[in-house]
Amino acid sequence: MAELLERALDYREAGLCVLPAIRDEKRPALPTWKQYQHRLPTPQELATWFRNGSAACLIAGAVSGNLEMIDFDLGGESFEPWADIVRQRAPGLLERLVVEQSQSGGRHVVYRCSGRVNGNLKLAQRAVEAPDDRPVVLHGKSYQPRRCTDRWLVIVTLIETRGEGGLFLCAPSPGYELIQGEFTALPVLTEYERLTLLDAAWSLNEWVERVESPQNGRVAGDRPGDEYNRRNDPREVLCRHGWALVREGENEYWRRPGKTDGYSATLKDGVFYVFTSNAPPFEPNRAYAPFAVYALLEHDGDFAAAAIALRSQGFGDNGDAPDGGVDLSALTGSDPDLREPTAPPLPDPGPLPDELLRVPGFVGEVMDYCLATAPYPNPVMAFCGALAIQAFLAGRRVRDPADNRTNIYLLGLAHSAAGKDHPRKVNTRIAHEVGVAEYIGDRFASGEGVQDALFVNPCMLFQTDEIDGMLQSINKAKDARHENVMSTLLTMYSASNSVFPMRRKAGKPSPGVIDQPNLVIFGTAIPNHYYEALSERMLTNGFFARMVILESGPRTSGQEPRIAALPPRVIETAHWWADFRPGRGNLQDWHPAPAIVEATDDAMTLLVETRKEAEAEYSKAEAGSDPVGTTVWGRVSEQVRKLALLYAISESHRAPRIGLEAVEWASRFVLHQTRRMLFMASSHVADSEFDADCLKVIGKLRASPNLTLSHSKLLKRMKRKSTELDEIMKTLILRGDVEPVSDQRTGPGPKAVSYRLRVNGSGEE
Repeated sequence: MAELLERALDYREAGLCVLPAIRDEKRPALPTWKQYQHRLPTPQELATWFRNGSAACLIAGAVSGNLEMIDFDLGGESFEPWADIVRQRAPGLLERLVVEQSQSGGRHVVYRCSGRVNGNLKLAQRAVEAPDDRPVVLHGKSYQPRRCTDRWLVIVTLIETRGEGGLFLCAPSPGYELIQGEFTALPVLTEYERLTLLDAAWSLNEWVERVESPQNGRVAGDRPGDEYNRRNDPREVLCRHGWALVREGENEYWRRPGKTDGYSATLKDGVFYVFTSNAPPFEPNRAYAPFAVYALLEHDGDFAAAAIALRSQGFGDNGDAPDGGVDLSALTGSDPDLREPTAPPLPDPGPLPDELLRVPGFVGEVMDYCLATAPYPNPVMAFCGALAIQAFLAGRRVRDPADNRTNIYLLGLAHSAAGKDHPRKVNTRIAHEVGVAEYIGDRFASGEGVQDALFVNPCMLFQTDEIDGMLQSINKAKDARHENVMSTLLTMYSASNSVFPMRRKAGKPSPGVIDQPNLVIFGTAIPNHYYEALSERMLTNGFFARMVILESGPRTSGQEPRIAALPPRVIETAHWWADFRPGRGNLQDWHPAPAIVEATDDAMTLLVETRKEAEAEYSKAEAGSDPVGTTVWGRVSEQVRKLALLYAISESHRAPRIGLEAVEWASRFVLHQTRRMLFMASSHVADSEFDADCLKVIGKLRASPNLTLSHSKLLKRMKRKSTELDEIMKTLILRGDVEPVSDQRTGPGPKAVSYRLRVNGSGEE
């Protein structure tokens, strides 16, 4: 029992919603468990529940960080065929997943998603003939046969998912055993990676419920070519992938796979309009032109790739039909109950997974020392500090084949007293040990001051607390002094592999240049203060895109601080970097020739693929006239190469080489953080004070149970006048971001007013 409680607390610490379970009934041992579909249990609740508990289960979906599980039934017989398909289509993906064996010999494949997940889905089924209508037991489960034409069939599920609001029993419950990975270190998959897994399962489906209609059944008296025409009919495509026609007519109603009643989409005039959030690979609330549906035929073996390809070609956009196109108003207006809320502009990938905070070698050793000696160990801050000192020590000494340098701008976000100060002290101590403490600064007084400091010492580390204050000063300043700080930081970042000309004063000779300046910034701030300090101009002028922004979670438990000497390996490596002088001659300190760290062929291939992925995202942002998106995605490839270089020199400072693992880490790190930064900026950065209030309301609704708050609670939390809040809510309702919720009470008295955030992907239809 002690092990079960310990693991439950570990799962909760990792952001997973874990509950006690009744193993034989495969359900939670709590009568009111559904409330935990929207909040994590407290440690005290877990301690009470698991004191005498015997099994545990996890709740999938947003409450567990967009967790999803693929369940392989019938003793897991489909797992290996599915795994072979995944290995072929996405090498390396399978090894990242968490896999456990269930009590019946099946398999659970578990991961987190970068966006919200669907509800439970049936992915692969099989029809087994039964002699009559009596229940049939297969692999310990009882199935009720049903009549299909002249036969009794049992429909057996081979593969299904547990998604939003679903649950599943997990290790260390009796009979459940982890065979790969840990639930406390779940990978976060991109949309494409997730669809690859689901598509591999769909390809193993053995049974599809057909609709007996002239459009998709074999008809007596077929003429030559009729069968081919039906195969290329959108209805045939839908039926082949498990959709069912439930109402014919001019406006046809279709039901998605895995659903037994209701409908999920309409087909009219060749346009397939999907309004369910559980209809992969189609996007919710999107219309697909005839070619989009036909195009699925060309990718019949790779359905996930088809969905991605269609989106990249522009299919699935909302809005008015083009000239000569189909008017969707008949579809969207025919039945108001079918319409889904507008999707949020950007999905939230969540904080950076813990496994991405580990870099082998020097960075990891500095991070471990920092965590061992800090009063409040903060992994995110320790990682930022360790990466910053590595980037500083290697400045002007190494570069990659594309001439990228180690200068980075790091920002760690954490609340007060959460451990922001200790990593700075560790870095200062390391610098002092190797004689370079004079090259560390603590704040930016002015742009000219930064230039003068770098003119004397071209390689510097600035460790700045409360960087949001500097941004506020820039936004509100009426003179050019603070504005010049921003300009200098932007220019220094780009000048790391060239020269920076010093400012010329009237009537005086040229002061010279700074050769290959290496400015490393390790800034810290309070999360909300930082994002609120940003302006739209900062998001588009390149400053935001140059930052690597990491967010800390809740403050960890404290520990008794101790005095400990720096590890000998840390001092030895830092000394090596301080003494390392690449190139020849007596000008190497003034005009160095940094050593080139080569990349392996596999690493170069992945770097190119990552660049193309970033370029595709850039093109989407460009097509959507999104200046923030183009600015941020335009820097992704450069950031990946910088971080891959830092990984390589941390792993082996004497003979570094950029390998595949370095690029894989850097690519996952930067792509995740880019999406997180864009989401946070869209949620906090406002064009006006009124817009900022609107974003605050959305944030408070997003953090509330069921995404809903009453008017009275909003009024208290917003601290605004009633008339001001009324204007804000009226605007959000008209924009489609929020919907009013009617009070269901039937008794006397005024009805309370509540508001709900309209978000797609909730798993409801």
